Amino acid sequence: MSRWIDAVRKHYLLALIGIVTLLTGSGLLVGSLESQERTTKLNLAAPKPKAASPQHEFANQLSAAFRQAAQEVLPSVVMIRTFAQAGGRDETLSPFDEDLFQGTPFDEMLPPEFRYFFRRGPMPPRVIQGLGSGVIIDPAGVILTNSHVVDEQGKVIVRLHDGREFQAVDVKTDPKTDLALVWIKGATGLKAAVLGDSDQVQVGDWVLALGQPFGLEGTVTAGIVSAKGRGLGIAVRENFIQTDAAINPGNSGGPLVNLDGEVIGINTAISTRSGGYEGIGFAIPSNLAKFVAIQLAEKGVVRRGYLGVAIQPIEGDLASQLGVEPHEGVLVAEVYPNTPAAVAGIKSGDMILSFDGKRVTMPNELQSLVEEATIDTPHKVEILRDGKKMTLEVVVREQPAEYGMERVPGRLRRGGRALPKENENFAKLGIQVETLTSDVAQQLGIDVKEGVVITNVTPGSPAQLAGLEEGMVIVEANRQKVTSVSDLSKALQAKPLSEGVLLRVVTPEGVSRYVAIRVSE
Repeated sequence: MSRWIDAVRKHYLLALIGIVTLLTGSGLLVGSLESQERTTKLNLAAPKPKAASPQHEFANQLSAAFRQAAQEVLPSVVMIRTFAQAGGRDETLSPFDEDLFQGTPFDEMLPPEFRYFFRRGPMPPRVIQGLGSGVIIDPAGVILTNSHVVDEQGKVIVRLHDGREFQAVDVKTDPKTDLALVWIKGATGLKAAVLGDSDQVQVGDWVLALGQPFGLEGTVTAGIVSAKGRGLGIAVRENFIQTDAAINPGNSGGPLVNLDGEVIGINTAISTRSGGYEGIGFAIPSNLAKFVAIQLAEKGVVRRGYLGVAIQPIEGDLASQLGVEPHEGVLVAEVYPNTPAAVAGIKSGDMILSFDGKRVTMPNELQSLVEEATIDTPHKVEILRDGKKMTLEVVVREQPAEYGMERVPGRLRRGGRALPKENENFAKLGIQVETLTSDVAQQLGIDVKEGVVITNVTPGSPAQLAGLEEGMVIVEANRQKVTSVSDLSKALQAKPLSEGVLLRVVTPEGVSRYVAIRVSE
């Protein structure tokens, strides 16, 4: 038996030697062993000498500029978390000492949660948490952020770039610009960011947006300045810088910086349909932020100057009707009574060309100059009236606290019945009108005594294309006062419609503005 086993072993051994010889001869076994050996002796390629082409040099310089700007400002960027309580119920508000349903037919039917609601006892409030960003502007512990980040009543926690956390000891807000200051105490070694000159920013400039999007601390994104002077209708005072640097929830209050590491804006809003970044973000200019921050720090409130006028840009057909170049000043659509502008003699239809010698081309430029002007002091206002330039002296007064805070939308109150039928059809313009009565004015909810109300606008007509809508009240036509349909007819007959019509209208929301219409004969 043992001899038979030895013979089998010898047979298999010879077979194994043959297989090894075959694999070795074909290189398969050696290749496998060599492959294993190479994995333990990895020979990495050595870096090649850096290319010195102008393209590489430029790219490296730009990358270095991004890096240096980010390193300069990141230590000044903070995370802001807010904790506000909402809801809840005190036990003294419940009139029931015991289970209201005990011993009734509902005793076995109602679930415990429903029965508990009617029993005496406190109901714990919900805690609403908020997240945003901010930037240190004073090493004493002063942080600039958005008002909407910290405007909830409750606890505000500031987390520094190095991880230290402090509870805010004071918060001051300015809802008109959506800006706020937050103070912390006991923090040492703080680095303040430099607030640059946002007036020097140009469209196309590179910028970085810093903040804590979605709670991701120390995030830096890059883009360019896409536009300036944007208005979104989210604040009373707007002059946004538009950028395509990625801004997301949590970035609000963080800085927008130039490549010199200077803050040129405070990230505030995005335009989005998804709720996240879609390439359009907005920042409050640093010069406006600086003006607000200084006043909040020194006075606790922001004191602004005002004229008391409604103004609009001069563009397109409106510029042609006025006989001026587009953006050659701003047009006064209305002068409010008992205001500095009314006292100075400014009238609706005037074009304001400059304020204190500084030329203005858009409404937000004039607003900035007036709001930051010295209060209770005379200022020079250059206007164009009936083709003649003149200079008026206006004493700028302090803007009332609630001035401009009323949201225009929402004032339309038409009641439950339709406007009365029109009396006359202005077919060429595409409107139907009737003389304004006190009843119609009450239905519209507007404070206008005289004029002509538009009762219908033809779709696709010159009037509709110019922006006229049903419910608007025409108070002037071609610089002539309009109190009736007859007045409007006479004003329109004074010159061919092909030369254009200039109307001053009051919208159902109570806003006065000029509208230019051109009719092709």
